[in-house]
Amino acid sequence: MKAITIRELHAATGKWVRRATALGELHVTERGRVVAKLVPAAAPPAEPFFARRKLTRAYQSAHRFLTGGTDATAMISSDRDDAVP
Repeated sequence: MKAITIRELHAATGKWVRRATALGELHVTERGRVVAKLVPAAAPPAEPFFARRKLTRAYQSAHRFLTGGTDATAMISSDRDDAVP
């Protein structure tokens, strides 16, 4: 863990952000007190979260009966067109 002052961060922000990637975690201090941490961003997961979804048994059995409904945007546009000015 490396500690830097706010003044150092302000003077060379880009340099310290790149260094956070190499060093891991940087603590930013003000008058000797830690006020912030710079941590490297985690890599995005290889598989999206919702790709791993697990459907309930009830939904799986009802899924075959579900059909496409009216598009909500079409309904809202229709309501706006019918509105009294």
